[in-house]
Amino acid sequence: MIIRHAQATDIEAIINLLRQVNRIHHQGRPDLFSLGTKYTDRELVDLIADQSRPVLVAENEGTIKGYAFCVLQRHRNDNILTDIDTLYLDDLCVDQASRGIGIGKQLYQAVLELAKSHNCHNVTLNVWSFNQNAMKFYEACGMHPLKICMETVLD
Repeated sequence: MIIRHAQATDIEAIINLLRQVNRIHHQGRPDLFSLGTKYTDRELVDLIADQSRPVLVAENEGTIKGYAFCVLQRHRNDNILTDIDTLYLDDLCVDQASRGIGIGKQLYQAVLELAKSHNCHNVTLNVWSFNQNAMKFYEACGMHPLKICMETVLD
């Protein structure tokens, strides 16, 4: 398994993985998620070229098995928060046929190394409360809640 930065030639495989993630989200919250993908091909081309938004892929024998979308964030001059750099993990996915064999952990470790290489203070992410498998995965990687987002759905 190789973890590397995504290239334009990876877009078709990334789109297929984005569909898998979106199906999970649609099943968990059909009131919020329609079927489709988070990014278009054109948006992916731009993301892959944007060094402030690194996209990593896990490749095995020429096949993309997973991805991690990241965003480098600089927090400066807040009235109450300290100045820090954060690597925000926007999305991590492993192909459903390849889950449970350590690819996600390898991707997550690569995200941590990326954050360290940019002198980040922390790695953060959001996870939907219905996605218990994702929460268990991130907790097993050593993550813990930073803040809780709550809602009231209005009819």
